[in-house]
Amino acid sequence: MSKKQRDSLYEEVQKHQARLLEQKQQQTGEAEALARVYSSSLTNGLSTLNHEIGGTYANGHVIELPKASHGNGGGIQGGYYGMDSTQPSPDQSGLDMSGIKHIKQEPVYDLTPVPNLFSYGGYQDNQLGHNNVSMGELDRIAQNIIKSHLETCQYTTEELQQLAWQTHTYEEVKMYQSKPRDVLWQQCAIQITHAIQYVVEFAKRISGFMELCQNDQILLLKSGCLEVVLVRMCRAFNPLNNTVLFEGKYGGMQMFKALGCDDLVSAVFDFAKSLCSLQLTEEEIALFSAAVLISTDRPWLMEPRKVQKLQEKIYFALQHIMQKNHMDEDALAKLISRIPTLSALCTLHTEELQAFQQLHPETVNVLFPPLYKELFNPDPNSAMAMPK
Repeated sequence: MSKKQRDSLYEEVQKHQARLLEQKQQQTGEAEALARVYSSSLTNGLSTLNHEIGGTYANGHVIELPKASHGNGGGIQGGYYGMDSTQPSPDQSGLDMSGIKHIKQEPVYDLTPVPNLFSYGGYQDNQLGHNNVSMGELDRIAQNIIKSHLETCQYTTEELQQLAWQTHTYEEVKMYQSKPRDVLWQQCAIQITHAIQYVVEFAKRISGFMELCQNDQILLLKSGCLEVVLVRMCRAFNPLNNTVLFEGKYGGMQMFKALGCDDLVSAVFDFAKSLCSLQLTEEEIALFSAAVLISTDRPWLMEPRKVQKLQEKIYFALQHIMQKNHMDEDALAKLISRIPTLSALCTLHTEELQAFQQLHPETVNVLFPPLYKELFNPDPNSAMAMPK
């Protein structure tokens, strides 16, 4: 990454950190005022996506949220599946997903035999601090999130191990480099969309997420799904040769040359390598993904306190997993310090997408997956534009 690129990314990180500090200093009344502003703008905002629980998102595609009615069997009934369903999810019928596998049916992982994930020593009455969160509750939260993560990963650990040294040949790399820019952008948009669908399913299975108001569910997914995709990317990144799994084989940065956004590609690869250097376990990746997604650092939340309560429990669980697994006392701090970089990468992605759309509007408007367009909203005049 060039000095100019690093400076640009660093500036975004600084802006993000400043915004975090400012939000922490806001009073309760300000948060409620924010919610009122959002509420008054519902007709022009995200509420147009879902008028009731069970509505659809992105013109009939994803994000699909289960309806609240329950049948005799205890599962969620209606046009959607229960959260314990083994059906492929979400619906992909409207997306151009040719050549890409649907979300596969995973076995239901039974983590209940594990007596606990945490050490109960050192806490009086098994309580944590002033929040009165019991270690037993943290254990249940952690196991739920880890189970949800394992069931919604695109590739199992075993599959990734089998693919580890299957790399794109020189001829295949040249083929990618010779592709028209708009064609490779479309391929990447499809791959990202597919990865996001797994993130949507991951979120739905997190205990407490579906209990948030629907607008907050959508806001958290809209603003955090790409960040989670980038976190999960470290599972499919080989730091030994700086390659990432793309369309079945591993390839380096040079494979994406035709995209015309070297700054973004380089920054993403740098982030993946940085995250891999922390040597996170699957459990830690799961909890960190949830912590990134369930964040009060999202504008226009209608119930920020409810989101914060869930976020704090996830962070407590992550903290204790990290303390158990790492000798380095600063391991958690090092991990959390990556979050501003995630935000900066997503900002850079949006900027590159907007620049691409100016040159290839038809490709974006006609050929890109509907979910991708809705989430990243390259059209500033779109009805989905967030109120300011």
